[in-house]
Amino acid sequence: MQSKPEPALRLARADAPLRPEPPQPRLTDAGVERNPGTPLDLDLVRTLRVNRSAVERRAATIPTRRTVKKEWQAAWLLRAVSLIDLTTLAGDDTPGNVRRLCAKAARPVRGDLVAALGVEDLRLTVGAVCVYHAMVPTAVDALEGTGIPVAAVSTGFPAGLSPLEERVREIRASVAAGAKEIDIVITRGHVLTGNWQALYDEVRMFREACGDAHMKSILATGELATLGNVARASMVAMMAGSDFIKTSTGKEGVNATLPFSLVMVRMIREFYEATGFAVGYKPAGGIRSAKNALEYLYLMKDELGNRWLKPDLFRFGASSLLTDIERQLEHFVTGRYSAAHRHPMV
Repeated sequence: MQSKPEPALRLARADAPLRPEPPQPRLTDAGVERNPGTPLDLDLVRTLRVNRSAVERRAATIPTRRTVKKEWQAAWLLRAVSLIDLTTLAGDDTPGNVRRLCAKAARPVRGDLVAALGVEDLRLTVGAVCVYHAMVPTAVDALEGTGIPVAAVSTGFPAGLSPLEERVREIRASVAAGAKEIDIVITRGHVLTGNWQALYDEVRMFREACGDAHMKSILATGELATLGNVARASMVAMMAGSDFIKTSTGKEGVNATLPFSLVMVRMIREFYEATGFAVGYKPAGGIRSAKNALEYLYLMKDELGNRWLKPDLFRFGASSLLTDIERQLEHFVTGRYSAAHRHPMV
């Protein structure tokens, strides 16, 4: 076994600045000041353009421009654990499965690994547990006292094509049941037809229904046809008051990718520079390996700075990512890779 690393692996090392930091987001006693939204600026939205080849070239450099090894990598992976929205969105979900997932959320890394890494004082948990509306009461009960919020997928997830009134009622029902975060899905048709006013009005209505619950707007980027549409949909969703913008439901043929993510975080940066309000980012769907998770952390650090490496401004939507992160942490501790069944989710 390798020698025991320093306490807490000096997590601050993952915060070493790559370049001068941008201005910090507005902070309140409760954290980052919520984005209240702005009036829809159609002139700005319609003039947004994306150079696809430039985006793809930049995205291709993200995995190669930065690398972390040994205790540095372990520190970044522990940070990644704290950013996971641990998710179960299956048709065969049961209260028992959800309760076991919540237990994993509260203790996401095996106790022997936590002890070997010397990070007991971190009291590490995931960022949230994400479930269907029907499972919100079960998850809220299972997570009582942990401080971990429950996120509910809503608004006719994943297609988002149920009647508008039903989608709004679903949001309100999830909030009433105890969900602190709501992941809504937009109507893709509004984007594909360029009906930005309808998209703005829809997301604004969802935001009002969320009340104090934070709202993550799922764009379903794999179904928006162009990177330009991804940029415009991102900006409209933020103008309408989204607390986060999210790539995917995880049910599309193409989910989170680095090119989609680069476009979205650049829009977050533009919105922040124009308004002073920080909006969070959540890539979701297909992020299964620790290596892939690190690439998204590199992207956030390079494009938005260290403040976007905390749970109030960044989340991974994932169900199996945690398993691979635990395997990598065990390799750091023991020098050997373990089988996935040694790190069960439920």
